[in-house]
Amino acid sequence: MSGAQRPPVVENSGWRWGPFTFRLPFLHTRPHWPEIAQGLLVATATGLALVPILVGYFGMSFEEAIAASLLVSTLIVIALWVFGEPYAPGWTTPALPLVLAFVLPRYDTPDLRFQAMTAMSLSFAVLVFVLGITRAGPRLIAWLPPTLRATILIGSALAAFRQVFVTDAPRFLHQQPMSILLACAICLVVVFSAPLQRLQGRLPWLRHLVALGLLPGFLAAAIVGPLVGEVSYDVQWGWMLPPVGDALAKMSPFAIGWPPLSMYLDVLPLVLLTYVITFGDWVTAEAVIRDAQPARPDDPIRIDARRSHLTLAVRNAAAGLVAPFFTTQGALWAGVHVVVVSRWRQGPQAMRDLHSGLISYFMMGLPVIYFVLPLLTGLQPLLGVALAITLVTTGFACAYIGMGIPRSNAERGSAVLGGVALSLFDPWIALAAALACWWLLVGREQKPATATAGAEEHA
Repeated sequence: MSGAQRPPVVENSGWRWGPFTFRLPFLHTRPHWPEIAQGLLVATATGLALVPILVGYFGMSFEEAIAASLLVSTLIVIALWVFGEPYAPGWTTPALPLVLAFVLPRYDTPDLRFQAMTAMSLSFAVLVFVLGITRAGPRLIAWLPPTLRATILIGSALAAFRQVFVTDAPRFLHQQPMSILLACAICLVVVFSAPLQRLQGRLPWLRHLVALGLLPGFLAAAIVGPLVGEVSYDVQWGWMLPPVGDALAKMSPFAIGWPPLSMYLDVLPLVLLTYVITFGDWVTAEAVIRDAQPARPDDPIRIDARRSHLTLAVRNAAAGLVAPFFTTQGALWAGVHVVVVSRWRQGPQAMRDLHSGLISYFMMGLPVIYFVLPLLTGLQPLLGVALAITLVTTGFACAYIGMGIPRSNAERGSAVLGGVALSLFDPWIALAAALACWWLLVGREQKPATATAGAEEHA
């Protein structure tokens, strides 16, 4: 049923403004402590993965990188309480390896790298806004051949593995080999292991472990690292006031200058690829909610593709002006979304409403972790581990999803060859190579009915 044919959904709380709904924490949403506790732990382990990138490649101090991460996180959480999105927001993580593989070798100064991030954020904001207003996004995705979708995901996987095991190896892996490899191995097993998934039904404690996602691997590295001499803690007590002004002076286009027109043209292929990944996130998030909604007729959820597009456009435009690091303003943190929706479907006794659960997981929209100095200084020697975990698990997820899309040997070969091009070459050359591989080796292909239906449903 199309959006025009569905009866309007009346949500239970919040102030409507245009297509959005403003929900003030503690007034329209109540705190759920299991989600707050999980969010505090998991966000601590993964939300600071941006810091080693900013310190190592963008010329920022540790304190300035914390301030930049604070701005990024604030823009992420406003998707929930300012705009009323029913999806757990996060990074567009599959696109991150492609962005790093493009920006880091091509631009040799922090100013140029931040300008490239600004160009991508603003270009993406314009694209998403236009596709949302015109509702052309679903039609674009429905046209995209499945093999090209697989190519994008496989290219992201290869770029992620290359970043960890080749490009960043001297900086992180060679310095903390045991810690990083152990953490990555545990995270892959906890998140993706089929045998472990089968054991969850018989071992309730295992379900709680799996629900922690990346945290067990991170904690293992935190314990083993000091024992093998790879990690040394220097915990400082007190509060940190992140130097937001200093961070803005190093990354905002108002301070370092605006990207030239040629830069906008250079990044356009990456912007298009990121939209394809983002649309897949929206379809996934919507499917998870629609599957659980019959169990919660008391809490109707309004799904609106136009609102989702406009929200993402505003967040990326704002990021491009104050905290330009492309792919950090994405539509979905899939693991968190599934965990929260799973508890929501258990009924009002488990979670009053979905928005309360989501906002609780994001600590009621208050990113307090960026002010707690003992937490930040304790995590500082483990940030390389956090970055490696993020990229390796992202690469693995992209690989198994991407390899599951092709249905013939020609499609699989084309997807891998095009993925190699995306991970190694400049975006325009890589996109041309991927299109050539698909056209010459596969040609016209029949799209799966589910993919077409998903795009039409999202419209």
